[in-house]
Amino acid sequence: MSKFGELVDLNIPVLLDFYTEWNDASVAMHPVLRDVAAAMGDKAKVIKIDVDKNSQLAEALRVKGLPTLMIYKSGEMKWRHSGEQDANTLIGLLKEHL
Repeated sequence: MSKFGELVDLNIPVLLDFYTEWNDASVAMHPVLRDVAAAMGDKAKVIKIDVDKNSQLAEALRVKGLPTLMIYKSGEMKWRHSGEQDANTLIGLLKEHL
């Protein structure tokens, strides 16, 4: 939990993906997130968080559906969505917060 504050307190947008390996929609997002990370380079950060290994954090952020995607910048949540998204939408959202 204490490390979470450091992760999201950056001056670049941080896309968080809350997932599990047993959830098909979560697994389907893996290649999409790789594409987003490649497209954004060092202008944004993409971080995957396994809900099974980080249940306290998922509970604190009220993560119910999977995958749950969030964008943070400077420690503040800017956007949140439960369910799959395509790479172009995510790239567009990250660019809005540059």
